[in-house]
Amino acid sequence: MSIVKKILVALLVVLSVGSALSQTKSPRVNKRQMNQQARIQEGVKSGELTGKEATKLEGQQEKIQQDKMQAKADGTLSPAERMKLKREQNRASRNIYRKKHNAVVQPDKH
Repeated sequence: MSIVKKILVALLVVLSVGSALSQTKSPRVNKRQMNQQARIQEGVKSGELTGKEATKLEGQQEKIQQDKMQAKADGTLSPAERMKLKREQNRASRNIYRKKHNAVVQPDKH
């Protein structure tokens, strides 16, 4: 399965899980997750991200998703849990930016 297909599958999982857990509202967290997934996908398409970089970033997104599900397990998302997710998403966003703008590119794209 190509990297782009894996990213699309991961994005669909995030969207479906987000829909299923809508009783505990976290629209900002969900929107950021979708935005970050799109940034990773765009980076792979453009050649700015290598397969290895994309895989690592996807792993980080999966960890955020797991933490979000664990935080919502009791039916609420506390302010402390929101802050933890925000910190994780800030870190992930910085990593996406750094990996997209480093000197490493896919050999067949540039």
